[in-house]
Amino acid sequence: MAKIKSIDPAVSEMLEQAEKEGLSTAFSRAEDMKPCPIGHVGRCCKHCHMGPCRLMKPGQTGVCGATIETVTARNLVRMIAGGASAHSDHGRDLALTLLAVAEGEAPDYRIRDKGKLLLMAEYLGVPIKGREILEIAQDVGSKALSQFGQQTGELLSVQRAPKPRQEIWRRLGMVPRGIDREVVEVMHRTHVGNDQDHESLLKAGLRCALADGWGGSMLATDLTDVLFGTPSPLSARSNLGILSDDEVNLIVHGHEPTLSEMIAVACMDPEMIEYAKSKGAKGINLAGICCTANEVLMRQGVGTIGNFLSQELAVMTGAIELMVVDIQCIMEALSPLCERYHTSLVTTSPKVHIHGATHIGFDEHRALDIAKQIVRMACDNYPKRGKTHIPQFQTELVAGFSHEYLNYLMGGYYRGSFRPLNDAIMTGRLRGVAGVVGCNNPRTSSHDAAHDYVTREFIKNDILVVQTGCGAISAAKFGLLAPEAAMELAGPGLREICETLGIPPVLHLGSCVDNSRILTTLAQMANEGGLGTDISDIPGVGLAPEWMSEKAISIGCYFVASGVYTIMGGKSPVEASEVVSEYISKVWEEQLGGKYEFIEEPEEMVARSLAHIDAKRQALGLPDYDPTRYGASGDGMLLRYLEAVEKGEPASLYSTKGL
Repeated sequence: MAKIKSIDPAVSEMLEQAEKEGLSTAFSRAEDMKPCPIGHVGRCCKHCHMGPCRLMKPGQTGVCGATIETVTARNLVRMIAGGASAHSDHGRDLALTLLAVAEGEAPDYRIRDKGKLLLMAEYLGVPIKGREILEIAQDVGSKALSQFGQQTGELLSVQRAPKPRQEIWRRLGMVPRGIDREVVEVMHRTHVGNDQDHESLLKAGLRCALADGWGGSMLATDLTDVLFGTPSPLSARSNLGILSDDEVNLIVHGHEPTLSEMIAVACMDPEMIEYAKSKGAKGINLAGICCTANEVLMRQGVGTIGNFLSQELAVMTGAIELMVVDIQCIMEALSPLCERYHTSLVTTSPKVHIHGATHIGFDEHRALDIAKQIVRMACDNYPKRGKTHIPQFQTELVAGFSHEYLNYLMGGYYRGSFRPLNDAIMTGRLRGVAGVVGCNNPRTSSHDAAHDYVTREFIKNDILVVQTGCGAISAAKFGLLAPEAAMELAGPGLREICETLGIPPVLHLGSCVDNSRILTTLAQMANEGGLGTDISDIPGVGLAPEWMSEKAISIGCYFVASGVYTIMGGKSPVEASEVVSEYISKVWEEQLGGKYEFIEEPEEMVARSLAHIDAKRQALGLPDYDPTRYGASGDGMLLRYLEAVEKGEPASLYSTKGL
């Protein structure tokens, strides 16, 4: 039986269309080009020009004498450094933007969350009393930038971790000193002739990952909230069906909110709307792909048309006038593909140039003017539009559950607290918590299938799921970010909680850089008490079922170092070494309370996750999970809901007004 390439009906429809037209996609290229069986499991070393060295036989070494343990460890920690540099550089750019705002050089931006700015000032050691907001912002921006170049000491945001966790890091020598320093040191260590001990290499890799999660990414999330507002729940739509037949379709793709937020402002400008109408369109339809989509989704309610593997297929609809990209996860295949249609591809970051695309350098100092220039380009393309093929699939969703909103949701304005969440786990109403995050990969099972399977299994077993990045977009497309999903799919305890609070069983926490929100939530749960004293005590797991990027490896490692059992989908990049494979699982668990495992089958991911959560419950002396103990209050409502669905009557149990 032929492999089903995607469980998303919109993606499947466009893949059929691509096949009819003879168009190449990431899916077809993955079929044509099998992964290298040597490099895929870490057997290949190409860090100098004496190689590449392929270590295929037991005991074989590279030309320099490097063993399989050294080679696999080097490869893994270089992936960590690549991922950490990408996410952390994103944070640097936001710090520079905040500085420009504070100094009056970026007039189109303003500080939208002063409370978050003051919170940052507190943990960065910036004085507040008697000072103007812009003065504080200038010092916060400067202090944030200093964290990148700091050479000694500790990153200031490390203090936000539970104290027992900080003590573990200090004892093991893993506390990051400076973000850039840790990335550079890993690159230095892995240069030929340097660190040749897998234990030493892996420790440096974890310190680098922590510089990302508790450093660059955490700064990026906080700075984004300061500049564009801390998210709170709102409703939106997802999937390719939200593309418009009679409006200018402009797509933002990438990861940086500085660009996408300003594009959103420009698209709502009456002048731009009139310009679109002058070209024959009824208006402007803004939508997003990947994590830029998540940024404008959770703050502006802008819909998302898909995740990483949807980007080419979106262009193939023929309905997109312009796709504007900034950084990360952008396929080079977009440029020649856009040339086959009327679509303009515009790059904006000095770090990302694509042959054949139009480059318009984005400058925060004149952001709105540049955004309007891009919107006009999109409008100018509308009269050139030919035949379109828009799959008619779309779903409703609720997104925007920041850590701050969750705190408010469970405790109110004056008594914000994670106590109700901890209590729900302690009493067994919730079995535990899970973060299901990460990319898509055309080589793993079927597009979105692993994300969807593990998420549904978790909520069925009364596990509250939080999601970021492409994983969150996957959940959106299949209705799992709608409150109604709790009534149909959640276990009785989780359903009762969702019914009470009016929330979905899967909570959208933002873009992939916002995995730091999960770290903050876990730290607060540990500090709240009742579930041990450290993150490693909490009955919870983290998964990236369809990962593909170096960023995912860094994210996984900083969760492991924070004490979380972390599962990555697919084959292990260190599979070639039993020693290293055992080290990142068993030894890391002994040292840190978290372990790193690569598992190919979603069923096995779920089985191991549930076993781990139950073991953590037992270690805390909590009652065994028993799904029959809770949920009675929701049964009557569930019955009425299902009866309405069967009769074809309106069956929405919730609106998002109360959120």
